Amino acid sequence: MDALEVIFTRRSIRKFTGEPVAPETIKTLLEAAMSAPTAAGVQPWRFIVVTDRAMLDAVPAVQPSASMILDAPLAILVCGDTTSETYGSYWVQDCSAAMQNLLLAARALGLGSCWCGIHSRPQREEGIRKLFKLPPEISPLGLAVIGHPAVPFTTKDRYDEAKIRHNVWS
Repeated sequence: MDALEVIFTRRSIRKFTGEPVAPETIKTLLEAAMSAPTAAGVQPWRFIVVTDRAMLDAVPAVQPSASMILDAPLAILVCGDTTSETYGSYWVQDCSAAMQNLLLAARALGLGSCWCGIHSRPQREEGIRKLFKLPPEISPLGLAVIGHPAVPFTTKDRYDEAKIRHNVWS
């Protein structure tokens, strides 16, 4: 599958077969995430790979939009280390790029995924912090719920000329 097909057919998948994701596939997903661009090469991302059923099942109590995780065999929590004095403030952009790479790699490997947001929702951030025992300098960005899809991938044309300006706004 070429890169554009991956991009155009990637969708949030919320139904999974429950079949486990192989460890070597998880490593490939993480390698793809860590290949994302990052401000000054700081690479502030930190990942928690979650395969423990009890941990997966506990997530919806603190992130209600992640209920699809109850059928998924895998989640990857994408976090940012905010300690870099010069570039720490870019952790959100850097980790978002890593998350997008992770989601695209999942699609390329035939896996379904769904990005469940955490950052900028204080209640969700605190719940995730407690659940995953995050230290103060590590901030959760989002959770990628991943598994073998129980529904087909589809395409949808989202291109909208009305959202484009050239050179200046007016």
